[in-house]
Amino acid sequence: MIVIVVVLHMCLGAAAYLILLERKVCAWAQDRIGPSRVGPMGLLQPLADGLKLFFKEEFMPHGVDRVLFMLAPALTVIPAMIGFVVIPWGGYLELGDGQSVSIMGADINIGVVYLIAATSLGVYGVGLGGWASNNKYSFLGGLRATAQMISYEIPMGLALLCVVLTAGTLLPQQIVSVQLDGQWFLLQQPLIAIIFFICLLAEAGRAPFDLAEAEQELIGGWHTEYSSMKWALFFMGEYIHLVVGSAFFVTLFLGGWSLNPVTGWDLPQSGGIWLILLQFGIVLGKVFVLVFLTMMIRWTLPRFRFDQLMKLAWEGLIPLSLLLLLMTSVFVYLGWTPFLWAGSLGCLALIWIILPFMPGQASSNHKIGLIGSRFSPPSD
Repeated sequence: MIVIVVVLHMCLGAAAYLILLERKVCAWAQDRIGPSRVGPMGLLQPLADGLKLFFKEEFMPHGVDRVLFMLAPALTVIPAMIGFVVIPWGGYLELGDGQSVSIMGADINIGVVYLIAATSLGVYGVGLGGWASNNKYSFLGGLRATAQMISYEIPMGLALLCVVLTAGTLLPQQIVSVQLDGQWFLLQQPLIAIIFFICLLAEAGRAPFDLAEAEQELIGGWHTEYSSMKWALFFMGEYIHLVVGSAFFVTLFLGGWSLNPVTGWDLPQSGGIWLILLQFGIVLGKVFVLVFLTMMIRWTLPRFRFDQLMKLAWEGLIPLSLLLLLMTSVFVYLGWTPFLWAGSLGCLALIWIILPFMPGQASSNHKIGLIGSRFSPPSD
């Protein structure tokens, strides 16, 4: 219960201050100052924004489905808030008399399955919010987000299955333990880690996968008609998803609280309160680095077109993750688990060899001929 209360409030506070961090990162990338007026160095800006949203008018457009319109924000933020309970934020706290307790909200034997199931429920809030708004732009944004989340759940699940096969367990604590005794799975399965991180961005609706709220074509996406705190709940769910997803990535690929990515000395799994606080701080540090990386990606890479986004999932990530799953299954069966990195390199070489012979569509990214242009004149 202590872990649940502490981490829940930490996620709620992080959702507010990560918005401030994102605005600061954006300002830094664009050579600006960012929020600096409210409080020292702008640190009270999230509180001011929260008060503004609390007192802002609750506007409900004519013709909306009132029940679903009010239910959609809750269906978006609640799945994000219940997923963290199976994340191991530390090892085992020794209580004396041979008793110990794991530093996670719920130490259940299907922890990985629970987390995937809980986070996938967020698609219902997005779809219902777009449909109940009685707005064609919101509806199109909801359809885009639903198709995107469902499509990218497939390679995410396959990548997760590769990790589960390698570790031989569904327990997040045991997955960390396997990496403590060996190497981080980021080194053993780098391609799977990259696929999982890409799917994490798509599932959270982060750039360059934020097609559902493309301002140029869909205004604000599925939350166009929302205002006040109902509007804020969508963004709270997005940032909590980002924190929980980053913590999940740390558990699966970065060894949790591990400090040594290769075999050798590392922190023990169990100990006193100071060791647990150190482990908790290490996990939070890794989560912060991943969150910062997602922010830099947002302000560095341009947004995909929707056809490019779906093509990446169905013609790129899903076949690649299926090939990697087959490779992982063979290597685990033959006992070659320490050489999974070689299998990943072999899959890359195989793709490079057979890709030119694979059927495909003509690229849609060709230049359009313009009369009078020296660089792309019209074809005859």
